[in-house]
Amino acid sequence: MSRLWRHKDRKGKAEASMKNKILIVDDDRLIRQLLSLILRSAGYSVVEAVNGEDALDKLKEIAIDLVITDLRMPGIDGIELTRELRMNPEYEYVPVIMLTSDFMGYKRREGEQAGVNGWISKPFIPQQLVRTIREFQSDREPGELACNQAS
Repeated sequence: MSRLWRHKDRKGKAEASMKNKILIVDDDRLIRQLLSLILRSAGYSVVEAVNGEDALDKLKEIAIDLVITDLRMPGIDGIELTRELRMNPEYEYVPVIMLTSDFMGYKRREGEQAGVNGWISKPFIPQQLVRTIREFQSDREPGELACNQAS
């Protein structure tokens, strides 16, 4: 089952301003390639990073509209990457979706406290991934919960 929880950002605005550039952060090359293929086929521009450090370096040079990151990576993991983004005024409100096969409760709480906006479980369904991303483009009321499920 794949789910997305949409949270109110710290200014009380819904995360609905996504344009089209998505940063994919995963230490697994095959996952990055699969995500890139799916998202480019859906019309998104994609930038890939091999880990949290690489993502932070790339963010110094490019602007992105949404981040999809793996939870567990060597060095800076997905939660620490989210914390770093939330401390940067330029990326403080950029939606972050955590892609993981690990749904331990304490990690979910830690991620939400760091500012993770949504969670997608591995393995995922390509159409569900695209629908989940599009949830961040829709006009919802601030703080409205969006939950997508795929069986």
